[in-house]
Amino acid sequence: MTALDAVLVLATGFGAGVLSSTVGVASLLSFPVLVGLGLPPVVANVSNTLGLIPGGLGGVLGYRDEVREAGPVAKAIVVVCALGAVLGAALLLGLPPGVFEAIVPFLILFTCLLVGVQPRIARWLRARHEERHGEALAERRHMSPATTVFATITGVYGGYFGAGAGVMMVAVLGIGTDLELRIVNGLKTLSLMVGNIVAGLIFVVVADPRWDVAALLAAGSLVGGYVGARVGRKLPDAAFRWAVVAAGIVAALLLF
Repeated sequence: MTALDAVLVLATGFGAGVLSSTVGVASLLSFPVLVGLGLPPVVANVSNTLGLIPGGLGGVLGYRDEVREAGPVAKAIVVVCALGAVLGAALLLGLPPGVFEAIVPFLILFTCLLVGVQPRIARWLRARHEERHGEALAERRHMSPATTVFATITGVYGGYFGAGAGVMMVAVLGIGTDLELRIVNGLKTLSLMVGNIVAGLIFVVVADPRWDVAALLAAGSLVGGYVGARVGRKLPDAAFRWAVVAAGIVAALLLF
């Protein structure tokens, strides 16, 4: 790896860290760059996953107040995403390649739609509850069984494929809870970090990473993750929502 390549990987790590802590599509930047530098896809995937772990740590550090406010939801996210990532990685190792990838773009587009219309869905759910029960729906600060199931499925997807998993988690938590979007963004960053840690540990056993590439990516993503969190927590809800939608659409188009 030349000095110019090293600088490019470091800068890519920073950009991926920012994306991870804001709109949740870090790998769409970092993975193609690693492949473009000549790394085989499997080696690039493993190195990328390991290199983005510090980005998640930096992002969670930047969102520490939001994660703390989430309370039991944050603990539940750690558990379901860790379990889901183990199952997803097992599916990745056990199933033939290409089994799931064909529907991924459509899945991401669907979740983008959910993120975009989430306020209307929330209003509809509240109105329906009041109509049926004659009382206002209590603020949902915990994950219901249904929300837990969908969060776990998102964790499985993150361990199996991963692209757009952050967008999906925003949709699940945005519709399944009444947490503020800044808290949802912090939890999304937490879920991506947990998924990368679990998947990274598993992938190290089955493939040899390029540790020099992973280390440079990690250094950049650590700083980028923290910077992205400081930016993301200040974004107005509408700006954040539509930034996530736009990122998801780009991700889906690139995966077609």
